[in-house]
Amino acid sequence: MNNTGLLRRIGAMMYDALLVVALLWLATIPFIAFRGGEAVEIGENALYRIVLVLVIYGFFVGFWVRSGRTLGMQSWRLQLETGAGEKPGLTACTIRFFAALLSWVPAGLGFWWQLWDRERLTWHDRLSGTRIVYYPKE
Repeated sequence: MNNTGLLRRIGAMMYDALLVVALLWLATIPFIAFRGGEAVEIGENALYRIVLVLVIYGFFVGFWVRSGRTLGMQSWRLQLETGAGEKPGLTACTIRFFAALLSWVPAGLGFWWQLWDRERLTWHDRLSGTRIVYYPKE
């Protein structure tokens, strides 16, 4: 068990991104149907934006609270834990979700930070009191 490297995290993020895009596509279908088959403009529909954010939040926070890992993390043998090695609760996962969004804002610096951090933690790891741990195959 050890804190994971950036490349393994990116692999899990890419896997999860594919799943999230599929869920967002499914969440978009009712909005298109309601408009009679017309495209939905994200900039003009506040409800649509809220639904998209809730789908993304539900995916990540739901998986983290339930099992400590998303499907992408599971594929890369990663586990989200507290500093004490326990599964994080809803509050820590919610803080992690929004802190991860902030980590992307300055060109992903919050993620890149792990390359210089002594414990290999990202900004959202630190802010939420969680960490992602790699468990290699035995």
